[in-house]
Amino acid sequence: MSEVIRVDPEILGGTPCFAGTRVPVVSLFDALKHGRSIEYFLEDFPSVTREQVETLLDEAKAKTIPPVKVAL
Repeated sequence: MSEVIRVDPEILGGTPCFAGTRVPVVSLFDALKHGRSIEYFLEDFPSVTREQVETLLDEAKAKTIPPVKVAL
């Protein structure tokens, strides 16, 4: 599992949250889905760092978009 995501049954019933916070990861994706910026999200959830958001997005990208093979 990601370094930025923690799942703890004692925190929000095991909902995946940003490490060290009680902020569900899904809240970031919901904010982005509704056209809100990362800055807006970080203002609403100051316990989440920009580094956590960027790492999570990089990990999501790496897991969902296969690398492109270029023929030489």
